[in-house]
Amino acid sequence: MSKNIFENIPKPADDEFFEELFSKDGVKIERIVSYGHATPEFEWYDQRRDEWVILLKGEAVITFLNEDEVRLRAGDYINIPAHKKHRVSWTKPDEESIWLAVHC
Repeated sequence: MSKNIFENIPKPADDEFFEELFSKDGVKIERIVSYGHATPEFEWYDQRRDEWVILLKGEAVITFLNEDEVRLRAGDYINIPAHKKHRVSWTKPDEESIWLAVHC
């Protein structure tokens, strides 16, 4: 049975929406939906696995600790190595930002 990544988009909420789409043998694929969400100030993701992420819709800014920001628009993708501290510092507030993340 096939599904569509753009169907059943949740309505705006206080928190980002995370949906696991697939998980097997140490690989996890998830859909993330943001509506103006950002990682709380002074909090950093420090993940134990690599994360490849593509922004399918919307706009976002990812900030890396002691490094520059990376601005993403629909179609842009980035690989974030394990333990590279980062945060989502901005997502477009008036439209959903839809991410596809692969953790491995």
